[in-house]
Amino acid sequence: MKAGMSSFIHRSLGTLAVAVLALGLSSCAGVKQGSSGSYSTTFDPPVEQPKNPSAVRVKLSTGAQRVYVMEGSKVLLATPCSVGTASSPTPKGSFTVYSKQQNRRRASSPGAGYPMTFWMEFAPAYGMHWGFVKPYPCTHGCVRLPIKSAKKMFSIVKVGTPVNIATSQPEDATIGKTLPVLDDSRMPDPPNSYMLSPQVFSDAEKGKLYNF
Repeated sequence: MKAGMSSFIHRSLGTLAVAVLALGLSSCAGVKQGSSGSYSTTFDPPVEQPKNPSAVRVKLSTGAQRVYVMEGSKVLLATPCSVGTASSPTPKGSFTVYSKQQNRRRASSPGAGYPMTFWMEFAPAYGMHWGFVKPYPCTHGCVRLPIKSAKKMFSIVKVGTPVNIATSQPEDATIGKTLPVLDDSRMPDPPNSYMLSPQVFSDAEKGKLYNF
């Protein structure tokens, strides 16, 4: 009886393990969508300088994870981005960039001192800035941009530039569809000695990060 019960338990545990593994793989498949995409450091978006800088505005699609820098109906720059998770979403609505800081570091812990280069703040403690980009929401509410996108946006966006954040934007169906999948989830972490050094800002000014 004990041997039969032991065999039954082992069979049950085996079935449970297979089910758990299958569930895990299914969940990972959803999260890792586009994991074969390029690192964000390889993305260099074309940009057009505005004829009227005061007419520039930013449109952000949280659903598509796309940012569009606009002048009227013209797209000056389009880039993938990463937005906040469901538990810490990027706020939606109409905002204005009211603070810019090229060489900014995270002030709070965890991660104090980590670079948040090309910071463009549109709500208290929320900003668009350089950060590792993934093809799924992964931030605490800020908007992470590829390094070259952040550098180019920072040069166009001024204090006072309007920002509209919504679940979708009309440009998602046009230029948004042409943008590549970027995935830094498999990128090796640069050493902290580099990330906390002045070199990270010097490299950012060149539109690069470490040796990627």
